[in-house]
Amino acid sequence: MTIKTVLCAIDINRPEAEAIVLRRAHKIAEAEGAQLDVITVVPDYGMSVVGGYFDEKHTQKAVEHAHALLCDAVGKVLGEEANAACRHVVAVGKAYQEILKVAEKDEADLIVLGAHDPDLSDYLLGPNAARVVRHTKASVYVVREV
Repeated sequence: MTIKTVLCAIDINRPEAEAIVLRRAHKIAEAEGAQLDVITVVPDYGMSVVGGYFDEKHTQKAVEHAHALLCDAVGKVLGEEANAACRHVVAVGKAYQEILKVAEKDEADLIVLGAHDPDLSDYLLGPNAARVVRHTKASVYVVREV
């Protein structure tokens, strides 16, 4: 299987912990000569349950802030040359759903994401990683936290 696009999903709120995931995705993309896309997902603050607590522009501000953090994190971990070559995606919604949408839209051949140590409620993978693994057509590389 030829890998043309690697989609790396990271939680921008945990840049140090996600650095290993980002490095692994970059290494695979480099080895395959593939495009590296990096995605982070922010919650949808306009949802009916919480929407009343935020002004209309809150989601847009959150997306802009997340994009700046994402670009900064990628630059710090991979260097500015790699940062300039990768695509930065900030999606709004539930993490696993947005990762699946972007993977399908961009025809990602491989999704790289992290999974925290399991507890009884997660069993083997975190809930987002498990859902992505179950529902994507792409191959998935799960990086365990050390």
